[in-house]
Amino acid sequence: MEKGTLVEFRVQGDRRLGVVDRPDGKTRWFVVDERGQSHSLAPRQFTYTVNGNTYKSSDIENFLEEVKPYLDPSSLEVAWELLVEDGETVTPSQMANLLFSESNSAPSYAAHCLLSDDKLYFKQKGDAYEPRTAAQVAERKHQIEVEALKARGQQEFLTRVEQALQGEAVEWQRHDRQRLEALEKYATLLADIVKVGLNYDSLARAYPPSAPVLETMNMLGRSATPQGAFQLLVDLGWWSVNENLFLRRSSIPIQFPSKVLEVAQQRLDFPPTDLDTNRLDLTHLKVYTVDDESTTEIDDGLSWELVPDGRERLWVHIADPTRYLAPEDDLDLEARKRGSTVYLPTGMIPMFPELLATGPMSLVQGKVCCALSFGIVLDEAGAVADFTIHPSLIKPTYRLTYEDVDEMLELGVQAEPEIAAIATWATKRKSWRYNQGAISINMPEAMIKVKNDDISIDILDDSRSRHLVAEMMILAGEVAARYGQVHNIPLPFRGQPQPELPPEDELLLLPAGFVRACAMRRCMPKSEMSITPVRHAGLGLDTYTQATSPIRRYSDLLTHFQLKAHLRGEVPPFTAEELKEVMMTVTSTTQELTMVERQTNRYWALEYLRRHPEEIWQVTVLMWLREDSNLALILLEDLGLQLPMVFKRSVRLGEQILVKVSISDPQKDVIQFQEIIYQEAQTAAN
Repeated sequence: MEKGTLVEFRVQGDRRLGVVDRPDGKTRWFVVDERGQSHSLAPRQFTYTVNGNTYKSSDIENFLEEVKPYLDPSSLEVAWELLVEDGETVTPSQMANLLFSESNSAPSYAAHCLLSDDKLYFKQKGDAYEPRTAAQVAERKHQIEVEALKARGQQEFLTRVEQALQGEAVEWQRHDRQRLEALEKYATLLADIVKVGLNYDSLARAYPPSAPVLETMNMLGRSATPQGAFQLLVDLGWWSVNENLFLRRSSIPIQFPSKVLEVAQQRLDFPPTDLDTNRLDLTHLKVYTVDDESTTEIDDGLSWELVPDGRERLWVHIADPTRYLAPEDDLDLEARKRGSTVYLPTGMIPMFPELLATGPMSLVQGKVCCALSFGIVLDEAGAVADFTIHPSLIKPTYRLTYEDVDEMLELGVQAEPEIAAIATWATKRKSWRYNQGAISINMPEAMIKVKNDDISIDILDDSRSRHLVAEMMILAGEVAARYGQVHNIPLPFRGQPQPELPPEDELLLLPAGFVRACAMRRCMPKSEMSITPVRHAGLGLDTYTQATSPIRRYSDLLTHFQLKAHLRGEVPPFTAEELKEVMMTVTSTTQELTMVERQTNRYWALEYLRRHPEEIWQVTVLMWLREDSNLALILLEDLGLQLPMVFKRSVRLGEQILVKVSISDPQKDVIQFQEIIYQEAQTAAN
């Protein structure tokens, strides 16, 4: 290598020219670039040698000016078209001759630059370059186009992200939605903090991000963790800060498929032929529907009548959604997939499309409605003496709330003696069940509602009206099960094993009320589903099934399918084995629904407490969770909430104390209380 030779080399990937100055040891050379900087390089680091002249570093700038006019990448396409057919290799000097009809230093170096930068027409082969085939060029053109589109899409996405972060309205594109949906899926892993007890760091380690998520988060300079994805979605306005991750993590469908909605509309516009041609006309009866004011799916009503033989008959009318669907049709399969209507503080997710569920399927006041009516005569003790079941036509007279019924019972409204009669029979019925071994466990139940981000928590009233309705629903369930038992019809029977309650003397040692009820509740086994009758110990019934909420519970709908077919003289649509298989699927689904409802209620309970850090609550110590570490379950009496608390002193079960919230983080499922002594509470009150 001679002094003054002009060579090309790379510095961190950038092309650089330099002049060979002097040796550096036996194998290296000092090369001075156009900036006067010296580099020690081995010959293998030279990427091109400019032949024919010697140079000084001060000549490099002028040389590059000579090269510039030749640097037209489009000229390579012409050369490729000339060379592709023969497929022969070409050196930079030969390419300069082909392109520029000259091969001295500047055009040859320009040809080298064009060829070495080219990713489309030529590929390097030693010191020469080989033309790619036409197919290869076409494929590379396609790849370049795809990459360009991707780069443009990324830039447009970044622009829309910036707009959204600034609070502007953004119309997200299809590819944007794919990115955001991938982030959604990753962010829902935060629900596992509650589910399996992981913290943020261990969650991120356990669930590394997918390639699309990693690309998006890196592009935006955000942490590629579930928490980072969640925060980005919130910042973009895509999610609420209180997004229901439990619901999103579940398999619960939130929207109905368009096909199901189309079928629902068709059934509304063109009701199918009623298979129950022998419906009993009960439109002469006064029918009361009793629900919460917010209820929209009205699926039960009550009547009372005096029959000619002097006895009194109670009627429990249940909505008849099977009038609008058949086993295994689109509506039925969608309801089966859902298992139940989901009730969340923020609203409900119905089992059937609302245009049917709150319309013709419901028992609407003043309209003639299809129903499945249970006519029941009780003996003086409250046992079922006689019953009948009919597909029917009814005309609900009054839509009442529980508060309305309580007021009517309290005032003894003379114009509605039926209500008082039903209440009297409900009381007898309850006494009869407890004589049969029913177990009463009364614990306060919180009802959490969220509207426009405002949270309210009320305790569900343990009122006469609610007892009245509950007894009538249990009564209809017993009658449905007895009919199934007598006629050997497979039904989704519900039972509960006999609990092993603590001995009476042991229970009496516990404080009366909530503490004692809590101890009994711990002993109650879970209810069971069976295709054959089984005793329900908690209700005090030898056989029982749920039949009173077919718009809201799929197991109740199954009961209707089976009973109505038999009443028509047909074979029930589900054999015992088929029913068992369907029930297993539905039970698995409803267990998930129950878990989501429980987790969501707990989230909003903790969020409510987070928003009231200065509030002082009176609590009762219910039971020990871990007595050795002073971890107990407490009841916030004003809210009906049961939550854990670690005590710093010895406390007794049943003891009432005052507490404040010290930490409440609903997303991490963390709640901590601190005890407030009386003087502190007085100061806070003043």
